[in-house]
Amino acid sequence: MPNLNLRLHISLVIVIGCAFLKQNSWHILSVYGAIAIFWAIFLHVKISKLAALIGTELLFLSFVALPLGWERASFLLVRSLVCLLTMNSFLLTLPPHSFGIALKSLPLPNAFKQNLLLAGQYLEILLDEVQRMQRSAQLRGLNGTVNWFRYVSASMIGALYIRSLERAERVYAAMIVRGYTGEMPVDMELRPQEMFLTAAIIGLAVSLTVASWI
Repeated sequence: MPNLNLRLHISLVIVIGCAFLKQNSWHILSVYGAIAIFWAIFLHVKISKLAALIGTELLFLSFVALPLGWERASFLLVRSLVCLLTMNSFLLTLPPHSFGIALKSLPLPNAFKQNLLLAGQYLEILLDEVQRMQRSAQLRGLNGTVNWFRYVSASMIGALYIRSLERAERVYAAMIVRGYTGEMPVDMELRPQEMFLTAAIIGLAVSLTVASWI
């Protein structure tokens, strides 16, 4: 299994290359699709979690894409599927609290990386609070999708926001106490063979994307 930096670089190269494909270049998109499927298999991602996450994301994307017309929307949705398959495979196989370590190697402004890190930390807290409140609702007899959403929409959205925000503030205060200064205290560089592999994948992605415009 490649290290975090290499996995992040490969995932980003696949997504960026796929995103710049020419409209209706289905043959090149099918190559990216095969690469994305191989990437998901290589990372040993759990199919059930991956399918549930991608299904939810595509549902929201469909509301945006379908008004563009069937031909354009179909290509957009399939291209989005390839990108989501790639990035979700990476995110779902990350060790806990390791996203910041992976971000460290990207050539991005430090403030941007720290905002992404804190946003990811907040999302983890939010999802954890949702699961806790869902278990609490089920113990109170609110079993079933309809009752759950009715209970959430009626009385839990505000409580969920307040609880997750308060917990996020406590987590951030604990980070400050432990010496957090706005930078991750790690330095993970790509080894020469990993840099060569990344360069080869970049070359492949550039070739495929340019071929779609020729």
